[in-house]
Amino acid sequence: MPRFDGQTAIVTGASRGIGLAIAQRLVADGARVVITARRPEALAEAVAALGGAERALGVAGRADDPDHQAETVARAIATFGSADLLVNNAGINPAYGPLMELDLAAARKIVEVNCLGALAWTQQAYGAWLREHGGAIVNVASIAGVHPAPGIAFYGASKAMLVHLTEELAVELGPGVRVNAVAPAVVKTRFATALYEGREEQVAATYPLKRLGEPEDVGSVVAFLLSRDAGWMTGQTLVVDGGVSLSGGVG
Repeated sequence: MPRFDGQTAIVTGASRGIGLAIAQRLVADGARVVITARRPEALAEAVAALGGAERALGVAGRADDPDHQAETVARAIATFGSADLLVNNAGINPAYGPLMELDLAAARKIVEVNCLGALAWTQQAYGAWLREHGGAIVNVASIAGVHPAPGIAFYGASKAMLVHLTEELAVELGPGVRVNAVAPAVVKTRFATALYEGREEQVAATYPLKRLGEPEDVGSVVAFLLSRDAGWMTGQTLVVDGGVSLSGGVG
């Protein structure tokens, strides 16, 4: 029997990239998925790629919008009958450069989406389903939240906060709900293009595995953390980085 048979997962920020790869892996393992993103057209394409309305539902909106969060959780339960699994993948990084030049308005938006957004989604899913029925949550952090990352320092700081929120939520929500996180290094997505475009071989050479990550590399680890195979794990952050942090780098 597929390990997520009969379960429903909500994956935020999942019209492409890591989020879509996570949703694809969960569907392959038997789950129904509800995915979110801002653009309805991209969501419709992703739903089709996931197998159509029998396996997937797309709900468009801003990740930090409370009405969108509540609507998504409610529609997951109404459409598929449950909201057992939550993946907080939506994230932004509109700022690049040294902290002394950081636009503080951008910094506030980063915290709003990357940290408070993940907490808000958790509150919504917990209140509507997880508190009574149990389940599992995975937060998508970053290697930049575990090691210093010049140029994307505040993004990294927001992901460090997400790692700590993961630990606090694991303590508060156990034993019924497990909460873990993943911390990827550079994964070949549109979101991370600026970190490797035009110099992929040079960047990959710093990784012991000599390649950058693919979205599927993260999707498989997230699926593991959500599954019963990780049933005695909570509050953990698994680094998925091709070994780059072993040499002190972040990709």
